[in-house]
Amino acid sequence: MEDRTHAGLYLEMTDETPEVYAESRLREVLGWPGVERGTWWRNLVPGRTEFPRTLPEFATLAVYEVGETFAPMSPGAERSLTFRRTPRPGQGNLSGQPTLGLELVLISPRNPGGAQALRDWADFIHIREIAASSAPGFTMITPYENAGEGEPRFMHFYEMDTADAEKAFQGMAPATQVRVGAPGSPEYDEWANHPELRINYVNTFTRIGEAIA
Repeated sequence: MEDRTHAGLYLEMTDETPEVYAESRLREVLGWPGVERGTWWRNLVPGRTEFPRTLPEFATLAVYEVGETFAPMSPGAERSLTFRRTPRPGQGNLSGQPTLGLELVLISPRNPGGAQALRDWADFIHIREIAASSAPGFTMITPYENAGEGEPRFMHFYEMDTADAEKAFQGMAPATQVRVGAPGSPEYDEWANHPELRINYVNTFTRIGEAIA
């Protein structure tokens, strides 16, 4: 997925196992106009508690790369979200290896007028420092914005070239702290938090399969 140039991502979240989802739902969505490719992923830490959450937990994440004209045809069949790429590019390092793990981060501004301030912090401070740290396993970090209304407003899509996404995730903060300082320092606090930051969901996933439309 590292070299993709699609306009957006359509996500489906389900309590079914990845195997059941692939058999029961995948081909239907791959047949929709504008869908280019689908991948499906297993949640590595169901019920994670160290981050706030406003969305219900799920066992399986399906990610579909979609074109500019894509619109879901049966959005009520699964919990779903459609995101468009932001004007600012992704950051990170292309390793030349396939994307085998993900960290999915969904966030929103606390106030309607705070979206741009949150976006600026995320792009120029938070994501920038993670990308610059070259944490093992991390490749590209791409920002997206919700194509519809409401929360979550933004998605940060962290790609990894390791299937053990949770191990890579646990190593990311220590690697970034080498650049920004230890927890409790002003520099760390500036990197880790923003007054407008509202976390909707954070978790890691390992890739189970992929299919071309």
